[in-house]
Amino acid sequence: MSKKHKQHHEEHIDETWLIPYADLMTLLLALFIILFASSQVDSKKYEQIMQGLNSAFNGGVSVMEPSSVIPINDNPMDQTKKEDYKQPSQDNATVLTEQQKEQLEKYEKEMQDMKALQEKVDGYIQENGLTTQLETKLTEDLLMITIRDNALFSSGSANVKPDAQKLAVAISNMLSQYPQYQVEVAGHTDTVPIRSREFESNWDLSSKRALNFMKYLLQNDQVGPARFKSIGYGEYRPIDTNDTEDGRSKNRRVEVSILRTVKQPELKSVTQ
Repeated sequence: MSKKHKQHHEEHIDETWLIPYADLMTLLLALFIILFASSQVDSKKYEQIMQGLNSAFNGGVSVMEPSSVIPINDNPMDQTKKEDYKQPSQDNATVLTEQQKEQLEKYEKEMQDMKALQEKVDGYIQENGLTTQLETKLTEDLLMITIRDNALFSSGSANVKPDAQKLAVAISNMLSQYPQYQVEVAGHTDTVPIRSREFESNWDLSSKRALNFMKYLLQNDQVGPARFKSIGYGEYRPIDTNDTEDGRSKNRRVEVSILRTVKQPELKSVTQ
């Protein structure tokens, strides 16, 4: 009885595991063949292959069903069509809309204007030996001309020096060539308290200095007053330490900022 029972059991051994095992081995073999072949082609074809593999594995395609892998064709006649290939519709790509293209063109035009103006100001600084008193800085938002206070005013005074008046005329002439940009003139001080008959605080001193220098910029009839504004920040926007004389000297300054009107466009991901 036991012998017959054993023979009966062996006749019904479950061999269904061989089917998924065979599928797996076939897929692995196909994968290695494709990877080897892809090493012989360009990167675009490699991306096509990998997209096909992702579709096959994630979509549950059996090895017995038609594969979504894009076939490799090394025919030289097809090389001219590589640039015409477009990603499948489900892929996302970063493209510029017409509005973004227009904004980008304006942004680049403004950057060229700012660089040209910066070069003119830097040239004036070099020609007149003002490298220790003036400097320029160009960012994505503005072009800033920083002027040390000792180049413009006497200590504790808001009256613009005669030499500084010539500087204001020179800067104004340059600004007149770019009438589309807003201009902000800002005054800054150090933390040393000031209390005089004319100025009760550093707020008053910085505001008056900015206003007086702006008035000389506006003496040029070619610049529009509507473009300009002045502001005093007092001691509250330092660029260096107030613990040393050199640091305090850097903090006492007037900044003439030419503001950009166009922001750099943000690229968005859209579906092709």
